[in-house]
Amino acid sequence: MSEYRKIFVSFFKIGLFTFGGGYAMMPLFRQELIDKHKYITENELIDYYSIGQCTPGIIAVNVATFTGYKVKGVRGALTATLAIVLPSLVIIMALAGILQALSDNQMVAHAFAGIRIGVIALILNEVIHLFKKAVTSRLQLGIFIVILAALLLGDISAITAVILAAGAGAVRYARLK
Repeated sequence: MSEYRKIFVSFFKIGLFTFGGGYAMMPLFRQELIDKHKYITENELIDYYSIGQCTPGIIAVNVATFTGYKVKGVRGALTATLAIVLPSLVIIMALAGILQALSDNQMVAHAFAGIRIGVIALILNEVIHLFKKAVTSRLQLGIFIVILAALLLGDISAITAVILAAGAGAVRYARLK
């Protein structure tokens, strides 16, 4: 199988089998991209998510684009991006006509409620996993606590939080030199 086909199949599977957006996709990203194909490392995945959070667009699409680019350049980026959005595009187009009719169905409403709970569990699991991987020093723990407090108690945007955290990390790095 060609490398482009492998990239397409990997990202198509991720796009097809994930509900709940970018963070809920992280376990599948890890399984496909790190464990199975070794396209990227754990730290690269965390970096791609961080950058994807700060750039326009959908996080999962940004991660797919970054990974595809790393593996096979521009054509790899295009392949990965197309593959991750194609399942959603097809499913949304197929369901758009009948979703309104199904929205009043109690079984469908309960199924969506169950999916939401499952997605929250996936995201919480990823948060714990990311925390263990990313917070490895007292300084990082301090940055985490300050940024979390600012997000919970203040009224700062995600972009401001990322810029503040990056600034704190850069200041620390400059002091080490």
